[in-house]
Amino acid sequence: MLKITKVSIEFIPEIKRLSDEIWKQVYPSVVPMAQIEFLLNTWYSTDALTEQMEQSGHQFILVEWNDEAVGYASYSMKLADQPERFRVHKLYLQPAMHGKGIGRAMLKFIAAESMPLGCKELELNVHKRNPAVGFYQHVGFTIEKDIVTVIEHGHVLDDYIMMLDLTKNPL
Repeated sequence: MLKITKVSIEFIPEIKRLSDEIWKQVYPSVVPMAQIEFLLNTWYSTDALTEQMEQSGHQFILVEWNDEAVGYASYSMKLADQPERFRVHKLYLQPAMHGKGIGRAMLKFIAAESMPLGCKELELNVHKRNPAVGFYQHVGFTIEKDIVTVIEHGHVLDDYIMMLDLTKNPL
C-alpha cells in the first residue's frame, strides 16, 4: 500500500539513505561516480538537507510502499513574488518501484499541496541522459530549455528545465 507523508528534519537519515542507494543505482550510467559522490556529500549532506528544510522552505515528502521507505521528493515555491510556479527540487524513487504509478502519485501529492497556494505550474531540472526524462514527458511535462551548469570541482550539470502546466494537465 502506498503512503505519502510530509516529513521534516527527523527524517534526514532516511532521506540520506535513500539518496545514497538511488543515486548509486541509477546515476552511474548518467554521470561519473566522482560527481555522484560529490553531490551526495554536499547537496545531500545532513547540513544541506537541514538548510533546505529550515531556511530555504523546501517541503519534503517520504514515500512508503508496504511500510518501507522507497522514495522521497522536495518542492517549494520558486519565487515568493511568483506563487504560480513551484519547483520540484528532488524526486527520487527506488528503481524496483518504477512503473507502479508511484512517481505520478508523488507529483499529484505535490500538486495537491501547491495548488491551494496559487501554483499553476511545476518546474524541475532533469539530466538530459536521465531515463526519467521520458517519465516526465509521459505525465505531461514539456522541455522549456536546456541548461549546462559547471559546479564545483569541474562537475557539469547538463539538464533540461521541464515544466508542467497544471491548468492543462492536472496529472
